[in-house]
Formats: sequence, C-alpha cells, structure tokens
Amino acid sequence: MTAKFSRRTFFKTSGLVSAGIAATSMLPDKFLLWAEEKGMLQASQIPTYCEICFWKCGALAKVINGKVVKLEGNPAHPGSRGKLCGRGNGGTGLLYDPNRLKTPLINTGTRGEGKYKKASWDEALNFTAERMTKIAKKYGPESMAIFTPTDHFLPLISAFGSPNVGMPSFAQCRGPRDVGLELTFGDSIGSPERLDMLNSKVVVLLGSHLGENMHNSQVQDFVESIGRGAKYIVVDPRFSIAAGKAVKWLPIRPATDMALILAWIHIIISEELYDKEYISRYATGLDELRTAVRDYTPEWAAKETDLKAADIIETAHMLGRRAPAVCIHPGRHATWYGDDVQRTRALGILMALLGSWGREGGAFFATKASFPKVASKPYPEPSRPALNLGGYPFAGGEGVTQAIRTATITGKPYPIKGWFVSGTNLLKALPNQKETMEAIKQLDLLVAVDVMPFDTVMMADVILPECSYLERHDALAVGKGKSLTVSLRQPVIEPMYESKPAWWIAKELSKRLGLASYFPWNTYEDKIKSQCSLWGINYDELKKVGTITIPDSSNPYITPLNQPEFKTASGKIELYSHELKEKGFDPIPVYTSHEKPEPDEFRLIYGRHAVHTFSRTTNNPELHELYPENEVWINATKAHSLGIKNGSYVTLINQDDVKISHIKVKATERIREDCVYMVHGFGTTSKELKKAFAKGGDDQGLVTKYAVDPICGGTGMRVNFVRIGKETINA
Repeated sequence: MTAKFSRRTFFKTSGLVSAGIAATSMLPDKFLLWAEEKGMLQASQIPTYCEICFWKCGALAKVINGKVVKLEGNPAHPGSRGKLCGRGNGGTGLLYDPNRLKTPLINTGTRGEGKYKKASWDEALNFTAERMTKIAKKYGPESMAIFTPTDHFLPLISAFGSPNVGMPSFAQCRGPRDVGLELTFGDSIGSPERLDMLNSKVVVLLGSHLGENMHNSQVQDFVESIGRGAKYIVVDPRFSIAAGKAVKWLPIRPATDMALILAWIHIIISEELYDKEYISRYATGLDELRTAVRDYTPEWAAKETDLKAADIIETAHMLGRRAPAVCIHPGRHATWYGDDVQRTRALGILMALLGSWGREGGAFFATKASFPKVASKPYPEPSRPALNLGGYPFAGGEGVTQAIRTATITGKPYPIKGWFVSGTNLLKALPNQKETMEAIKQLDLLVAVDVMPFDTVMMADVILPECSYLERHDALAVGKGKSLTVSLRQPVIEPMYESKPAWWIAKELSKRLGLASYFPWNTYEDKIKSQCSLWGINYDELKKVGTITIPDSSNPYITPLNQPEFKTASGKIELYSHELKEKGFDPIPVYTSHEKPEPDEFRLIYGRHAVHTFSRTTNNPELHELYPENEVWINATKAHSLGIKNGSYVTLINQDDVKISHIKVKATERIREDCVYMVHGFGTTSKELKKAFAKGGDDQGLVTKYAVDPICGGTGMRVNFVRIGKETINA
C-alpha cells in the first residue's frame, strides 16, 4: 500500500460511510489490516481454539467489520504458546471456502449419484428423525450407529438407545498405542502426548515425523530441545525432516521395528544399563523379561532390520547412559502390522527399564487436579450390547468401527441399518473402501453432518451443514497436561449461509425424537456458563482470555512426596502382563516376522504433510495453494532401474490389482529401495471439492488389505504392497 493512499481516499472509495460492513467485507484482508494499522478501522481480537487438527491449539481471531482477517496463536494456551502452524493459520480458508456446504440437502437419486435437492432445516431434520424412528421400530435403536470424534451427537445416540459408537481415531490410529501403555503402566500417554521432550537428553522417534506432522507444541519442543543439546535417534525407512536433525538415522526395514526394540531391551538388561532402583521399586516381571529377550541379540536384530549391529548397540548405549532423561515417543498413528499393541508394550517396557516414566525428560504425569463431573440424566440401558465382532478383549468403547461395518454388511449378530457420520471421512479413514461402500449400500439411512462435501458426505441420504469452528460454541476443552487447563471455543463471527452449529442440530433432533430432556439448556453458551459456575471458573474472564490454567495443579515428576500410582492388576509397572496371559496372549512381546514385498513390489507407507490434516484440508484454498497434490516417493536408484524420471506420473497397482492412476513421482535417495511413501488424504472423488477433486493419489484406495490386532481390534494398514504400472511411466 503506497503512502499517497489517504484516509479520506479510503473512506471515499470504499463507501464505508453508506455501506459499512457490507463494503469492507468485500475488501482484501491485507487492505483491512493496513487500514486497521492506520487507525481507519477498529479490529476486535476474539479467542477460541482451533479444529483443523486434534491438538486444539488456542487461537486469537482478528475480526474487522465482521470479517476474520487473521488467526494467531494464543500465548495463554499450552498447545500453541502464541504460535499456530500453517494449518492453523489456514483456518480462514475453511471459513471462506466457496465449496462449503451451505444448506441442508436431501438425496433425490440413488445413493452416491450426487443428486440432491435443497431443503429447509425443518424438512431435513424431520426427514432424519422419521428415518431414525422407523429403524428403531423395525430393528431396535441399537441398529443406529454413529461415527464421530465430536461431543454433541454422542448424548443423542446414547439417549436414542444405541451403544454403537465408532471412532476411527481409536481403531485406525492411536488405539493400540493407548492399550499397550495401559497394559504396562495402567495409563495411556494422553492427547497431546505427555512427553517432556524439552528436558530430554535423548529422544527416540519411531516413524513419528515431527516437522511434517505439525503437532504444534511438540514441534516447538523439538526445535528448542535440539538447541539445548538433545540427541535425536530417528528410526524410519524414509529420511524425514526429523531424520535430518538426528544424530543417528536408522533406515529400518519396514515391519521390523519390534526386533530393534527387543534388541535394545536385551542390551540394556544384559549390560545392566537399566534403572535398578526404579525397577525394583515400581515394576514386576524383570526375571521373566530377562529370559524372554535372551535371544534378541543385536546381531539377530541386524539381520531382521537391515541395520548394522554396531548402530543398534551404539544407540542402546545412548539410551542407557543418558537415562532417565530419555523420551521414547510412542507416536500417535500406531496401526501398522496387526501386532501393534505388543509393539507399544515393548516401547513401554523400554521406557520402564530406563526409568523415564514419570521422570524429567521422559514421560511426565498428568495433573491430578480435576473438575467436578456435571450431573446429567442417565441414558437408557441398551437392549443389546455394543458390537465387538472378533471378541477383541481390549477394544473398549471406541474400537468398534470394523465391527459396525461388518455387522452392516452381514446383519450379524444384529443388523445395523443407519449410520450417523459427523466430522469424519470414513472413505479416507477405514481400510478397504470396497467394504465401506458395500456397507453403505445396505443402509436404510446415512446422515452426514459436516462443513465440507467430503467423499463420505456425498454418499449421504441427508446432509446437514455444520458451521465451521470459527462460527460456533463447542464443549469446553479440559487439558490435563502438566497443569489443569480449560479453554473456550466461541463464535468469532455469526454462522454463514444456512449452516448451523452441531449442538443446535443435536438439540433440534432431540426434540423430534422425544429426547429433549437430555438437552436441558436453551443455548450451548448457557451450558458452558453452568459448567463454569460449577467449576469455579469466571466465564467472563475465560471469554476474554480463551484459556485459564488452574494454579498449583502441576506435579509432573516422581518425588518422595509425589509417588506414582499404576492402575494395573498388580499396582506396578507390568513388564510381564498377567492380564494378557489370562486372555491367551503373550505376556511379554514376542517378535513375529511379517511378509516382505516381492522383487517387483514395494511396501506402501504413508504419512502427513506439514500444511495438511489428511483429507479435511486438501480443498482449503490457502493450504491447497501450498501443497496441491501428493507424490509417491521412490528410491532414486530403483526409479532409474525402472526407467522412471523424477516428476513423471505413474500408476500404482496393489497386491489385489487395485489401481490409482496419475500420481507424481518424487525420485529421491531419502527412502529405502523396498518401499514407497505417499502423503495421506489426496485423490478425493467428491466433485463438489472443486480444488481437490482428482488431485494426487488416494493412498487409502490402495489399502485393501489390513491386519486386525487381536488384542484391541486396531486395523494394521501398512501391510499393502504396490507395483508401478509400466504403461504410464514418464507419461
């Protein structure tokens, strides 16, 4: 903006005197920010918390005349600490995406055909309630299932009488990790993970791509800990951004991570590098463990992992000699090969031997402080139990996504005839899209609640447009990290178009289903105010600052006055699990060799990009511009031998002859020759996503095979192999 553009010219050309907000809403953000800086416009700064990923970072929205022009990190929030990642900064892209769902829609064609009519909210909600009621009368309320990561529809489905809740975040992501650590320590690692990286001397990352997986506070800790001298050991078949910062990169053969971990345990026990006092006081099963890992030598592991025995020994010594200030990052996406609970058990055992659980520089304890439980009306007891096909004993209430899908297809042990899908794109989350499509065909009702017309949304019978997180209230976010915190999500502008907040949709549906007594508040803000009153939180202050930290609620490390509590059967860390033994599983992890690719095949591995959250951001105008399509990483030497040039487009064909076409090649030395790598979430089939449609390759489409973890039901998805279609090489 040039200096000659005066205040008088600004008001004259923009028409602010007569048009007000309507005029400024059409002006570019940079222009509005300039005008605000010059004192021509007044900006308000409204705190909320982000929803672009599950980290839920505190954000400050700068609003000028009804338009959100900038998002910044809230310094009061422990997840953001005054900073937002690229995705968080791109939140306005979601808000103003022209492809947003704008009005309720009812399907008028065959399912998946994409023919919809616009409907009023009354018409769409009545349609939904009538279909749900019909299903309940014919099959029972348990025949409605819900897939969601959010809070608002869980009370609705529970009050309706169904116990069938599927959360892909458990069965397709973190479930095996949580179960493995709970079986070892009686507690999971939390979300965000309670990792004291900032005070670590050594940090181990096994397939965790910090720097690409932009978990805000962890990336900040990652950078600062390196500045403080922390040594990183990165175990990854791909030379990731994190590997570029490591003192030791171990380019492991995929599917052999367990061998490396067991070899580390072998060395640490045999050379007595473990924390003897810690183990003696807090753990049980050391003798059994010593015997179990006797043959897992570094020489044996070197053959399995394709690593050097000397590197395995060197890194084990780094861990043992710098303990307990060693952070073993257990990752988040843990559904790899079907033995994922046991792999995480092995990681937990390693943490225990190093004495790092509950110690500075390791994994810290969550605050013991808590808020009183809010009283609510009891839900009816379901007539039939929640689905758990396969009898996975540690699936819990969240691990039934596969069971819901299977019961929908087979009708056994009882039929599932309705799906309520909110905030999750099942066609990009569940393995084997063909099975998901087959299940959808069997439904009498598919309801979708979302902001964007994602693949699964466009299969729905009725689409209910939710407003974005910048336009609504949501549940108070209670953080149990080192301290107890509470954060507020509040609307920074009014909902655009005919979109509505999820709480309103749930409440309106409850009225039509005769369940209004389960939603005894007028607005969600009323509910939040009531909670704040019960918890002793000043609501006006929370609304102003966004996040409040409860003072004197932090006690993260073991001290003489802060002894740990292990909620296991023995009350101690269980190196040997009697609970697993009683259920017929190995009480100590045992290495199992997994299938390897044929000479003309590559194992398919996948991950994330720094500016995208899977499929939910690929259409975001701001983020799409930064990374519009994914690539397939192929080892450069291997690519040369196949006649594949960097930047060319190829077809990938998996072991079941399923193909994806026109995926761009990244030929690089930064990956092993026996695998290829893709960023997850691209290749959408929804034509309503105008920017993302058919851009890049759909890695999930190639995941037709999966290995179910017998302990928790998690779906291991890194068991697929691909060939490169020669017909399109260099096309």
